[in-house]
Amino acid sequence: MKERGIAQQFSIRDLEHFTGVKSHTIRAWEQRYGLLEPKRTPTKIRYYSGDDLKKLLNVSYLMHHGFKISKIAGMEEQVLLDQVQMLQLEEGGVSAVFSNLKLSMLNYDEALFREVVGAYSDEHGLEATVLDVFLPFLSQIGVLWLTNSICPSQEHFISHLMRQELHAAVAQSSLPNSGDQPSVILYLPEREIHDISLLFVHYLCKTRGVKSIFLGSNVPFADLIGVGEQFPNARFVSYCTTHPSSNEAAAYVDMVEAEFGDTQNKFLLGGRVFEGVQGLSCVETAANGQELVANLFG
Repeated sequence: MKERGIAQQFSIRDLEHFTGVKSHTIRAWEQRYGLLEPKRTPTKIRYYSGDDLKKLLNVSYLMHHGFKISKIAGMEEQVLLDQVQMLQLEEGGVSAVFSNLKLSMLNYDEALFREVVGAYSDEHGLEATVLDVFLPFLSQIGVLWLTNSICPSQEHFISHLMRQELHAAVAQSSLPNSGDQPSVILYLPEREIHDISLLFVHYLCKTRGVKSIFLGSNVPFADLIGVGEQFPNARFVSYCTTHPSSNEAAAYVDMVEAEFGDTQNKFLLGGRVFEGVQGLSCVETAANGQELVANLFG
């Protein structure tokens, strides 16, 4: 776990979580090649700096591309960086993007985030950026948070920047002329606050000419009843991460069915929490984002 201070400090376990290199391997590289030089706190606890983490991320990246540690350890710092950059240009994949997003998150570096995401989005488009980068990276963040390798403020920082990208894209999209087409009501249930996937669906609706109304997170169930009365043919769409929990998902579906089963409103409920939960007359479930998108636009 990092100690809080002016400079970032990482334990060897933190380095393992961020880079995928096992702790015992890191120690072996230190002893044999002098790859890293950990420092010690006044209480003699070993720690690593942000520069150590950056170097190990680059070392891990080169090894993933077939370089041997003996060769990497002999590289001057600039040679190592040049080699990484050359491979990144040749590869054009997301592994380097993930490494840079980790550094952006750890250092609260908005400029790096803009640079990395902007380049990927320019080449592949925002839709691919969300599917290939944002959503998989958020899954990685969940693991890092659970292992105490990052703090909530770092998670909030990077998530907020992702939201900004999606909000900007939605704002630049033209409003669809829906005609008689039913509206899509986008919402998250009470206590559910993770809205990036829902924002992405909002963006997809805009680009596909579907009228969508974004209600956001933590929407009381009673409010949905009023919205359903105002839009009697609307399709309600939600993508849940933590609430309802997996144990509560079936009961939530039953509650929706009891209230809306006799109406023309339909519900599409997505997220892993609904995996294995059967939809009813007015409810359809999707265990993942790809399935939800296919059901909504297919």
